[in-house]
Amino acid sequence: MRAVALVLSAVALLGGCVVRVASPPPPPRVYVQPPAPAPAYVEPAVDVEARATEPPPPLPDYEQPPAPDEGYLWTPGYWAWGGGGYYWVPGTWVQPPRVGVLWTPGYWGFVGGVYAFHVGYWGPHVGFYGGVNYGFGYGGVGFAGGRWVGNSFAYNRSVTNVNVVNIHNTYNETVVNNVTVNKVSFNGGTGGTVAAPTPQERAAATEPHVAPTPMQHQHVQEAAKNPALQAKANGGHPAIAATPRPAAFNAPGVVGAHGAAPVNAAAHFAAPAPANPAARVASQAPANPATRVASQAPANAAAHPQGQPGGAPPTAGAKPQAGKPPGAPGPKPAAKAKQPPEKNGEKQK
Repeated sequence: MRAVALVLSAVALLGGCVVRVASPPPPPRVYVQPPAPAPAYVEPAVDVEARATEPPPPLPDYEQPPAPDEGYLWTPGYWAWGGGGYYWVPGTWVQPPRVGVLWTPGYWGFVGGVYAFHVGYWGPHVGFYGGVNYGFGYGGVGFAGGRWVGNSFAYNRSVTNVNVVNIHNTYNETVVNNVTVNKVSFNGGTGGTVAAPTPQERAAATEPHVAPTPMQHQHVQEAAKNPALQAKANGGHPAIAATPRPAAFNAPGVVGAHGAAPVNAAAHFAAPAPANPAARVASQAPANPATRVASQAPANAAAHPQGQPGGAPPTAGAKPQAGKPPGAPGPKPAAKAKQPPEKNGEKQK
């Protein structure tokens, strides 16, 4: 009976209670590390092209050739590394890959004990190029040589060489150069520029870039194959300092650096010596005074068999050509002269 009474009491108590469902416990807190801050300067995707253990030579001093036509943009020359030394890549006028882009020149920077070349690129704005003063609108920061106006490029005549007869989209704007004018060709290290990227240049580095055009690549390849452009050969004064178009090293309008040898001398440097010993001997002045007259004949004897310019017959009493063996018959006399031919074996006095 007592047990029954307890059960009934419990049922009565439970009947008046409200059952509550407890909510699940909150998940444990997990620490999430905040994202790292963006780097101060982001290099272009295609950046370092070459490395060297010695600094590049100073920039040569040269004049800018006139722009060949509308739409061409100037790309300054620079020292490239290859074949165990530096060689000069001439400045040139280039057609951009599309409308609205500008050229950011490449530059050498001293990083980690070596000199690294940061390759140039096309983009909506000019980025960082080491503070190197390339001239012609590239004073170390930005570009003052012109600007895009719609689909046309306008040239600033105060810093670029433009022929107004052929190119009419020009303007004149004074450029204030706040960079020390020198010929330093690299950034950082001993003797290099101390420039750092500006906020505008940092922003330009994050923009979409376009690689150099195929014509620009061909321009560099032609420069690498030209022995006269090696710094060891020209002493830092290349005879081909700038060209009117890419890879046009022999075209009219090529400009040499101040103090450089003439362009034809550079071509002679690249040409091998004649393999024919007779040709080398004929090119030298004869030591015998009696044959000194023959040394005035053209070097190409095949083109002028008569020993006179244009193949004209010799005058009366002309002596045999230098290099002929004794006893060889001389040239036939002119019909009007009516002089007997020289006797074979006659020696010249």
